[in-house]
Amino acid sequence: HRGAMDAYPENTLPAFLEAIYEGAQMIEFDLQLTKDSALIIMHDRTVDRTTNGKGAVADLTLAEIRQLDAGSKKGTRFQSVKVPTFEEVLAIMPHNIWLNCHLKGGELAARIATKIIVKQERLNQAFLSCSKAAAQSARAVDSRILICNMDGQFGDVRKYVQSTIKMKANFIQLIAAKGIPGRDLINSLKRHHILI
Repeated sequence: HRGAMDAYPENTLPAFLEAIYEGAQMIEFDLQLTKDSALIIMHDRTVDRTTNGKGAVADLTLAEIRQLDAGSKKGTRFQSVKVPTFEEVLAIMPHNIWLNCHLKGGELAARIATKIIVKQERLNQAFLSCSKAAAQSARAVDSRILICNMDGQFGDVRKYVQSTIKMKANFIQLIAAKGIPGRDLINSLKRHHILI
């Protein structure tokens, strides 16, 4: 989740490299568009919590974000760590782990992310965790893109499972606090080849 974020600055290359080193089978990270439509890795809408900067990601250019220190809040040894781009993250990832690309944007972000995944030849392992509208936009770019349904994740579990099947998503991300689906729903997900 955001790399090895307990000991490393979240959503940064050192956090991802440590997760890889520790043998993670899946790594989740967050994608957002900058003011100039670059896809960077950042969870929050603003850079305030994880960097030495201030402001909304959508109001800052990639060049402005690259000037920020994204590591020092986790310790002085991470002082030179920068906010990575999506391309930089894909470049360090092995080809044998799942990449859960949590899209923090809408249809434009989905289209750009899909183009990058296709160009980097990561269709076999990278999937977009996104809304139905973003998924449709991504699939319009390349129908092979893998999707995890994020619409309704915090609502009724039965409805979430049914909507995931209906949109023909490839993944579902269940939250234990919302209740675990019964055997009938799990079997239905399996019949539709949806990974949990």
